[in-house]
Amino acid sequence: MADEALFLLLHGEMVAGLYRAAEQGEGENGRCTTKLESMGFRVGQGLIERFTKDTARFKDELDIMKFICKDFWTTVFKKQIDNLRTNHQGIYVLQDNKFRLLTQMSAGKQYLEHAPKYLAFTCGLIRGGLSNLGIKSIVTAEVSSMPACK
Repeated sequence: MADEALFLLLHGEMVAGLYRAAEQGEGENGRCTTKLESMGFRVGQGLIERFTKDTARFKDELDIMKFICKDFWTTVFKKQIDNLRTNHQGIYVLQDNKFRLLTQMSAGKQYLEHAPKYLAFTCGLIRGGLSNLGIKSIVTAEVSSMPACK
C-alpha cells in the first residue's frame, strides 16, 4: 500500500513539476506531454523486461495484449483492465473504468481538460512495454468521463 501512495505522489509531482516549468517559460506544454511519455516509455521497457524474464514466449499480439491487461496492469495499478476490445486488425482498446491516476481528481467535468497530462506517462508505459515485446505501436488516451479512460 505504501508503494502505491509513493507512486501516486511521484507521478503527481512529475506532472506538476513539468507543467510548472513550462508556465515559467522553460518549455512548452507540448514538450511536457512528450517528456512524460518518454519517461513512461523507458519505465515500461524496464518493467516488461523484468516481468517477462521467466515467462514463455507469447504466441501472437493478442496474447501480448492479454498479458498487458492482466499481469502488467495488475502489477502497476493493482487491478486488471476492465475491458479489452480489438478489431482483429491490429487496433486494441483498453478501458479502465476507475483509473488510479485519475481517481484523485474530481469525478466532475471541471478537471476533464487536465486529464490528458496525467495519462501521458501511462501511454508511454504501455508503448515502452509493447516495444520491448517487439510491437511497434501508437498509444493514445481518451477520457470522456472521470475517472474512466480508454
